[in-house]
Amino acid sequence: MRENTIVVDGLTFPEGPRWYKDKLYFSDFFTHQVYATDPLGNCDSIIKVPNQPSGLGWLPDGTLLVVSMIDQKVLAYKDNALTEYADCSEYANFHCNDMIVNANGNAYIGNFGFNSRNNESIKSTNLILVRPNEKPVIAANDLYFPNGTIITEDNKTLIISETYAARLTAFDINDDGSLSNRRLWADLTNIEKDYTPVPDGICLDEEHAIWMASPSTNEVLRIKEGGIILDKIGVQTNAYACTLGGKDRKTLFVCTSGGSDMQSCIEKKEGRIESFRVDIPGAGIP
Repeated sequence: MRENTIVVDGLTFPEGPRWYKDKLYFSDFFTHQVYATDPLGNCDSIIKVPNQPSGLGWLPDGTLLVVSMIDQKVLAYKDNALTEYADCSEYANFHCNDMIVNANGNAYIGNFGFNSRNNESIKSTNLILVRPNEKPVIAANDLYFPNGTIITEDNKTLIISETYAARLTAFDINDDGSLSNRRLWADLTNIEKDYTPVPDGICLDEEHAIWMASPSTNEVLRIKEGGIILDKIGVQTNAYACTLGGKDRKTLFVCTSGGSDMQSCIEKKEGRIESFRVDIPGAGIP
């Protein structure tokens, strides 16, 4: 197992890690906090989101956008004020979740698609697009738990995790932010015999390989297009999200936790931000 560093511990369920201006930002679901930490673990709460924060991103003017999961909204944080930015409830079939914001300020928001707590069966759902100062629209449909998302450095390709389909799906990004040319980037269902990784949070490196958090196999995987595994890093609990950061973007930050059950997460506080050094620096967003 590669040597890791515990950057922050005692969390409930950390998600949505983003490296921005020399700090790592992330959401902690069940404390309802968005935190920022430096690589040494000096961690501060930035904002509290009553309806549970998840995905994070920044507009070109530095405004922080944060997904408010339970009420299916995107909030904007600027000048110490938190305001509603977009209401995604028309197109989200259950809680909103991860989000990516590109250099133009276009935000792409995923959602669960079904209520597993009520024993609903798995259903496909929409990826929602919110352009600056516009109402939400559907960017893509028929996605099975659209989750972690990346945008390539040329701003021309979006790749998203479909967690409950065990695949990564790519789209071309058109000039207006809409998506086209949907295609399979990697099928993980038969990647190895008796091995069932599922993609959660993801990030991209300069060799166009993707680091993928896989909670079902307690690890992060580095894979290239077509589903070829290049590297694996195991963690002690479950890996839910990852991003490449640090001054050289060669530090892989991983959000880990013992599970996602709210009561257990609150009681055990096993959530951590862990970090690992890698050879290839990050690229694109996040």
